[in-house]
Amino acid sequence: MESLRYLVALGLVVALPPLFLYWLLIHPLVHFWRARGIALTYTIVLTAVALAMMGLFSIRHYLLETDFGTRYPLVALGTACLALSAAMGFALRGRATIAVFLGLPEIAPDFYPRKLMTEGIYGRIRHPRYVQILIALVGYSLIANYLASYLIVALWVPAVYIIVCLEEKELREHFGAAYEDYCREVPRFVPRLRGKR
Repeated sequence: MESLRYLVALGLVVALPPLFLYWLLIHPLVHFWRARGIALTYTIVLTAVALAMMGLFSIRHYLLETDFGTRYPLVALGTACLALSAAMGFALRGRATIAVFLGLPEIAPDFYPRKLMTEGIYGRIRHPRYVQILIALVGYSLIANYLASYLIVALWVPAVYIIVCLEEKELREHFGAAYEDYCREVPRFVPRLRGKR
């Protein structure tokens, strides 16, 4: 269990900050990247992400110094979070492709045309994928039970909010009034119990 917890904490600490960097490089600079094309964009962005991951990995011993040990009630709670996240993932199946998740429609809208998703789970919550990810991250941090994993996940919450605001700005530009109407009908993060009106 100790090795598993360490690997989970290591994954969180090494991957999450560079993933935020990924979206921070893509969304605010989307018009710049469109002019550069997919190949150059992802060469630059993924190189920056890889370098950030390598840098964090090189200081992993300092980052993972504080270990609170195995706590089985936290493992159980973390497992429940992961089960909830998996259920949300099942509801999202087929709606948000890997291309969407990687930001390809933003970078190359001619090759990856966008569709405003308002059906299914998107009729109850505007950003179910981000909520699903946050629930999973909480689950992983509870299982890992390292100080650094808790801090990284806590910082990921405002990071997701920033990403969502940038993404919604792009969606408003692309879909106009249709997206404004959708935003009025469907909450951003807390799902409505009934579908949109």
